[in-house]
Amino acid sequence: MRWDDFFEDLESQLDAEWESERAALNTETERLRVARLALRTRLASLIAEGAVITVRAAGVSGSGRAVGVGADWLAVAADDSGERHRAEGAVHLRGSADIWAAASGDGLALYPLGAIRTVQAEHAAVLRSALPAPEDELSGRVVFGFLMRDLARRRRAVTVRLVDGEILHGTIDRAGSDHLDLAVHEPGRPRRASEVRAHVMVPFAAIGQVRTVGSSV
Repeated sequence: MRWDDFFEDLESQLDAEWESERAALNTETERLRVARLALRTRLASLIAEGAVITVRAAGVSGSGRAVGVGADWLAVAADDSGERHRAEGAVHLRGSADIWAAASGDGLALYPLGAIRTVQAEHAAVLRSALPAPEDELSGRVVFGFLMRDLARRRRAVTVRLVDGEILHGTIDRAGSDHLDLAVHEPGRPRRASEVRAHVMVPFAAIGQVRTVGSSV
């Protein structure tokens, strides 16, 4: 009996050591996973659950429902259109058409990720955003410049808030790889030669937010 007790005790010790090693391995694996988390990955999780967030960026802040994230930008709907979009099942936005479909009312606020200072959400949503989740590789390839070029094509009026606090109203004429050309005119006025007060080139690095103007884009 004593030998039986000895081997049972030894087996119990080995099991305990194995569980301890496995727990330590799982903890280290989780630490490594979290260490590799990118901001856009967590923002995608917030979008998937239709979270309402407050974004503070350089020169501007705003609240709304997160509706899209790309390689270097975040889109926030400032009204209940984000909730409507989520209810219709269009959680993963596949292109600019989906992005604009999520906007109505006060329009859509587009933030370059590099301009964002903080993103605030409910604590539970913040915790869930750090959990493992599949990534949308297609949206991860859509860059801020692509959205600006699409806005130029659509000839939609925008409000551009710069990181130094300056506000520009106008229409995007064209967009390059790291800047856009803005025809500056009064809000609510069409982009006509007689209405344009200035033509400015704006580096993307100087932009805190671009907001679409009007009920549809």
